[in-house]
Amino acid sequence: MKLVFAGTPEVAVPALDALLASGRHEVAAVVTRPDAPAGRGRRLVASPVAERAEEAGIEVLKPAKPKDPEFLARLREIAPDCCPVVAYGALLPRVALDVPAHGWVNLHFSLLPAWRGAAPVQHSIMAGDEITGASTFLIEEGLDSGPVYGTVTEEIRATDTSGDLLTRLAFAGAGLLAATMDGIEDGTLKAVPQPADGISHAPKVNVEDAHLDWAAPALRVDRMVRGCTPAPGAWTTFRGERLKLIQVAPVPDRADLGPGQIAAGKNNVYVGTGSYGVELLWVQAQGKKPMRAADWARGVRISEGERLGG
Repeated sequence: MKLVFAGTPEVAVPALDALLASGRHEVAAVVTRPDAPAGRGRRLVASPVAERAEEAGIEVLKPAKPKDPEFLARLREIAPDCCPVVAYGALLPRVALDVPAHGWVNLHFSLLPAWRGAAPVQHSIMAGDEITGASTFLIEEGLDSGPVYGTVTEEIRATDTSGDLLTRLAFAGAGLLAATMDGIEDGTLKAVPQPADGISHAPKVNVEDAHLDWAAPALRVDRMVRGCTPAPGAWTTFRGERLKLIQVAPVPDRADLGPGQIAAGKNNVYVGTGSYGVELLWVQAQGKKPMRAADWARGVRISEGERLGG
């Protein structure tokens, strides 16, 4: 088939690579978000998908909005059979959805209908799921509600951050997306409507959502830290300033601390929660680089009875 691939961040690159390597389909163009300011200089930088497409000599389309007439006209000129999508980052209007004969097929990082929305991996970790996966589905105008072509499953490990899990799903999902294109082309794959039961939603996790509640149980605190790493970053406050928590570990035998209470030793830093303690392993103070929690604690000289979170 002739394909137009839509995607923007680094997590979409493995899927583009898989389609380029398949040898079965032609990736005629790539659609991605416009260049965005990045770094200290805030200079405009192309998306990872745009950079990969340019390396491969593929036409790159960067519409401000996918309903832009110039973009739609070019899409019709290319006349793709199907448009595979991975984390493109913009809503597709009906006028765009109708262009390819086989529609737009999205790779979504959950087992639909669970965790429809922008942040399925973060929410699956924060909810304590043991299994997640990726799904390919036909895009409709509803939010991740279209019929599903296929899925792959992935175990959520006890120490997984959202970054760890998303990386594994990006590669597993790349193979799934390529296989979905093959099945659509040869007519062996049919999309199946999602069940009405088991729907859950995964809206974008913002900075305020990542504010830790030390009255929550230790397992909840651990899941929040892992789910919000690397972005937006779980945080608390210490002496009126924000402190980002990068890695913690539940410690069931430290049930002697109240919520937020700090116990700092020579090589360990423990904090109480609503159940038992967690050990702080890596933190990042405001304006500082990430560091081991024990080094941070020595630097700030924690007094007996001090707490995180006020």
